[in-house]
Amino acid sequence: MKSLRNYLDKIKPRFQKGGKFEKLQSTFEAFETFLFVPNRVTTQGSHIRDALDMKRTMSTVIVALIPALLFGMWNTGYQYYLSRGIEAGFWATFWFGFLKVLPIIVVSYVVGLAIEFVFAQIRGHEVNEGFLVTGLLIPMIMPVNIPLWMVAVATAFAVIIAKEAFGGTGMNVFNPALVARAFIFFAYPAQITGEKAWVAGLNHHAAIEGFSGATPLSQAASFSLDKIPSLNDLFYGFIPGSIGETSKLAILIGAAILIITGIGSWKIMLSALIGGLGIGFLFNMIGANPYMEISPLTQIMMGSFLFGIVFMATDPVTAAQTDTGKYIYGFLVGAFAITIRVLNPAYPEGTMLSILLMNVFAPLIDHYVVEANIRKRTKRTVQNVNA
Repeated sequence: MKSLRNYLDKIKPRFQKGGKFEKLQSTFEAFETFLFVPNRVTTQGSHIRDALDMKRTMSTVIVALIPALLFGMWNTGYQYYLSRGIEAGFWATFWFGFLKVLPIIVVSYVVGLAIEFVFAQIRGHEVNEGFLVTGLLIPMIMPVNIPLWMVAVATAFAVIIAKEAFGGTGMNVFNPALVARAFIFFAYPAQITGEKAWVAGLNHHAAIEGFSGATPLSQAASFSLDKIPSLNDLFYGFIPGSIGETSKLAILIGAAILIITGIGSWKIMLSALIGGLGIGFLFNMIGANPYMEISPLTQIMMGSFLFGIVFMATDPVTAAQTDTGKYIYGFLVGAFAITIRVLNPAYPEGTMLSILLMNVFAPLIDHYVVEANIRKRTKRTVQNVNA
């Protein structure tokens, strides 16, 4: 590493102002800060000092995503061999899934980072590490049979429209990964719905008798409640679904990493869980249709609910910032997610729309929380003066 550091120091002047490649300064700095901690420090004035920076924050989220990603790769192979009635070993199963998922990840990163570099050069800004997480989240919320060109188009749309149009990292209103998924859902719905979208190769061969590529949510939406997998299968993730959202155990491991490191907000996760369970119990009491009769625990174990509240709703840029606001924001994310999927069977997964909707209202929630605190303190000050 020392030789690499010396080499970078040697060529660095070429990318600085007055150098031969000064126009590529932001690109050089992006690679340098990716490899090494920046050597810039504060020298005067008062500053808040913390061990966490953007690189460490994003790296921690990547680590938290790894368990769900690895299981998603294995499950991709597992569902493929299951659909063909073939028994395969662990490594054969994982390797098949790895080869299917890797191209989606590569396309996401290549397209997204290329656009980030272009915008950084045009604006003369540094390339931030924000897309390191987004570039991995996009493949993990996609079906394995998604065409690679659609991943490229959706990633480009998300980065340009949902991020760079608002000013880049830290300025976006919507979660870019969810915008990519929403783009594909509304632009190419046939590629992200139906039984053939979720099992590798199912659109090219017929499954064995008795196998269904339908997700638990699509079975619930069609009121086929007897076909919904057991809680055990839902928890461990032995079901068809988006690449990274099937294993709730892997997601909870990621949640623990985010909470312990202080990166993810447990307030949002907990309140979203309460909101989802609460609405689930309410629908149980109403019981107007079979979907409402599904137990609240099964509701939150189906689909991307847990993945969404752990990795999407807690996005520090698009979520509420105040402590009270986080509770309100999280509760409404969970409540709306279950409400949308139950009351609109044509769109069985409500987590994406719920989070995007609350991304819009997060600043408003924070505004009223701050205003309420101001009124409370003003009233207390007046009472103290009068006393």
